[in-house]
Amino acid sequence: MRKPIIAGNWKMFKTRDDALAFIYAVVNELPSIDLVDSVVCAPFTVLRDLVKRQGENLRIGAQNMHFEEQGAFTGEISPMMLQSLGVSYSVIGHSERRDMFGETDEAIAKKLPAAFNHNITPILCVGEHLNERENGSWQDLIRKQLIIDLQNLSSDLVKKLVIAYEPIWAIGTGKTATPEIADEACGFIRGCIRDLYDQETADAIRIQYGGSVKVANIDALMAQPNIDGALIGGASLVAEDFITLVKAALK
Repeated sequence: MRKPIIAGNWKMFKTRDDALAFIYAVVNELPSIDLVDSVVCAPFTVLRDLVKRQGENLRIGAQNMHFEEQGAFTGEISPMMLQSLGVSYSVIGHSERRDMFGETDEAIAKKLPAAFNHNITPILCVGEHLNERENGSWQDLIRKQLIIDLQNLSSDLVKKLVIAYEPIWAIGTGKTATPEIADEACGFIRGCIRDLYDQETADAIRIQYGGSVKVANIDALMAQPNIDGALIGGASLVAEDFITLVKAALK
């Protein structure tokens, strides 16, 4: 059995006061970490405040990181810096990083081992645009992303990796892939991992769905056999909703 993982991605939202109010509201309400991994991926400015208050059943993640430990990279944050704060996860290769900031698969391939080297679990995002879904090329795109992104990882590290399938056409649009479409894509990703590594690795890796996940659809998504959790945007900003979303993983 793969332990479910529910991760909130706050994106560029919440001041320090907002973040503190959120964590005080959720920290004593989340299920045991033995049953589900609950993660909040927050802006860099509030990571330390959240780590100090995460309690036993919540872990804190970043939304991005550089692959170098230090250097002349103005505006970047290194995995060594994140490790020093006690950060447990980092989103890597989110579609907004790829599309808005030109992040390449080659850069992502460097970031993944760098995260593991600093005891940070990467949440690798892959997924297609609407035109790629409609013209039938989505599988080729995702396979290519995985081949390049994972090129520097052993099977033992891939087993510890989290992959988030995020159909870009469903992020922040109000459109959601049906549970069946989401499960088909997550199953395809699992098949790619089997082909690149082996069945044991494919069975071990956790694959999330991300794309307009809400309280209203989380139960149907989590009922699918290949979906091990969710990477959640807007709905994770509300403390009560985040608690409900995490608890849905127990059903």
